[in-house]
Amino acid sequence: MSQNNDFIPFFLPSISEEEKDAVLRIMDSGWLTTGKETQAFEKEFANFINAKHALAVNSNTSGLILTYEACGIKEGTKILTTPYTFTATASAARHLNGHVVYADIEKDSYNISPEAIEQKLKEDKTIKVIVPVHIAGNLCDMKTICEIAKKYDVKVVEDAAHAFPSKAQTGYAGTLGDAGVFSFYATKTMTTAEGGMITTNNDEIAHRVSLMRMHGIDRPVWDRYTSDKASWEYDIVAPGFKFNLPDILSALGRVQLARTPEFFEKRKKIAEQYTKAFQNVDFLQVPPDGDGNAWHLYILRIVPEKLKINRNEFTSILQKKGLGISMHFIPHFRMTYWKNLYNLKAEDFPNANRQFETSFSIPFWPDMSQEQVEKVISTIIETGKEYYAST
Repeated sequence: MSQNNDFIPFFLPSISEEEKDAVLRIMDSGWLTTGKETQAFEKEFANFINAKHALAVNSNTSGLILTYEACGIKEGTKILTTPYTFTATASAARHLNGHVVYADIEKDSYNISPEAIEQKLKEDKTIKVIVPVHIAGNLCDMKTICEIAKKYDVKVVEDAAHAFPSKAQTGYAGTLGDAGVFSFYATKTMTTAEGGMITTNNDEIAHRVSLMRMHGIDRPVWDRYTSDKASWEYDIVAPGFKFNLPDILSALGRVQLARTPEFFEKRKKIAEQYTKAFQNVDFLQVPPDGDGNAWHLYILRIVPEKLKINRNEFTSILQKKGLGISMHFIPHFRMTYWKNLYNLKAEDFPNANRQFETSFSIPFWPDMSQEQVEKVISTIIETGKEYYAST
């Protein structure tokens, strides 16, 4: 099998001259780190999703640490989340000396099961925070999850790394629980290269996050080097972190935020083409498309009994034919650290294990050409036919 030189990457960022001009404007301004540009970015993001507070941070991981801490995660407490997520969802709790409890995902989606959540809450009274993860931009059942959280008096922190701009009838992701944490990593629906945003309507959470993301300093002091009125005096009232987002990245983020509707419509159009092409192919299953899907990823599943080869073999062939392929996600019960720490076993999470063994993510970004979309479709279908299991 020959290597195809016309490789289609898994993802490429959508960067225009406007983003470049915005970054250069900050470079010429004399102030590169957190300041007025980041404040403007926070205000615009809060307005976009109708949140009372938006606090910019240097990553989703940092945001989760800050938000868990503000919600009381510490030694002797636990978060409850899904094993079908990136490690940061769980590791943020361990950085605070908290622990993690896992609940399986729903049978027909990639999101955490509300029924499994309630069962875990019945069993463990040290759980203080539920962390639903909106995989691929498809929203969890937040209405049911929040009802369960209220019943057991625990908080809900949305890991919304994939979920901008996911909008349900009741509001945007990031406003549906006590707080939400977004990612602006390079492959996300909008990017600051590295970065994230914490959103909340809770004044106490916002105040604690604001304090702890900048060393535990008792007041905003970013302008102490530039203003002729700024005071050098400040106090340290908590052992905080250094998790702020610089202006040079916020400038990129502001332009990307303004372009978000454009990005979303382009991704949605490509997703519709993929679904139309794949939905009647019997060796494939298309991804769920629920209320408010942001279409961050397009995750296909093979139907194992229809093919002579498994998922790993299938995707390896696709890569050799010139498609950039990824996996979202390797579950925590297959990761050495988490598996050993909590004695996790795949058979305890049958839905997550089944989804993992059959799923793969295909090339998907707003500026894909029609030719690229058609090549992805034809390559996947032709490969499936080539390795089809005859009855």
